[in-house]
Amino acid sequence: MTPDLRVSLGRLALRNPVMVAAGTFGYGLEYRDLLDLTQLGAIVTKSLTLAPRMGNPPPRVAETPAGMLNAIGLHNDGVEAFLVETLPRLREYGTPIIASVAGETLEEYVQVAEKLSRAEGIAALELNLSCPNQARGGIEFGINPELTAHAVNAVRQVSDLPLIAKLSPNTGDIVPIAQAAIQAGADSLCLINTVFGVAVDAETRQFRIASKVGGLSGPAIKPIAQYHLWRVRQALPDTPLIGVGGISNAADAIEFLLLGAHAIQIGTAHYVQPTLALEILQGIEEYLTTHGFESVESIRGAVR
Repeated sequence: MTPDLRVSLGRLALRNPVMVAAGTFGYGLEYRDLLDLTQLGAIVTKSLTLAPRMGNPPPRVAETPAGMLNAIGLHNDGVEAFLVETLPRLREYGTPIIASVAGETLEEYVQVAEKLSRAEGIAALELNLSCPNQARGGIEFGINPELTAHAVNAVRQVSDLPLIAKLSPNTGDIVPIAQAAIQAGADSLCLINTVFGVAVDAETRQFRIASKVGGLSGPAIKPIAQYHLWRVRQALPDTPLIGVGGISNAADAIEFLLLGAHAIQIGTAHYVQPTLALEILQGIEEYLTTHGFESVESIRGAVR
């Protein structure tokens, strides 16, 4: 018997738990000739801002041992261009579209969320809480409970769509932040975003990316992501969680599910293997069949 791969993130129902993460899959259409988008559980768009953004000056990506450091700077076409030019084509695939919302102010988060919520074909919103808050000296929205709650609550007031809060690991304790996000109106949590890091060129004695500090992603952060997910699962046992960070194969994805994730997202590994999402989906199904599980829900939180 074929295992049941369906999962539910609160009000958001998915055909399977394999999603693509914001920022590494473009808007989704960029990969349409490489894999069947209709087989994905969901597509998360790159983060959208109110106005188009060119991002940070180059170099803004540096390869590191077991990972990648990036400081792209939210390069995107702006929410209006996405709604007019991209969303109609993306809707044709019938795969749930989760729009990633970014902003430098609460007002920008709200305006972007409002525009997306009025559009046909958006299944959910994911709040990128790693954006710098201009009103607080550039501090990330997601590094303390108060700022997180303000951002989530502000968006919740203008949108009835399922709301996913993507949490930053760049904080002392992620649990109070997760709790604040849920109390403020988030339906589910995605963890984690990238980890602060720097990379230096010893020969030139310069930083390897122009902004100096970037976000580390890739296999190097998998144990960090799994630790944070496990802690939040213990603190919020009934909250739907999405695990992301360093997933490079089916075994990695299964580990997140065993730790309590309802679904997973694949990010940096797409740069190495563009078809990885569907390979991981197949691997999860094979694992369930081999071990005699009837559904993916059967293994959630099963680690001992």
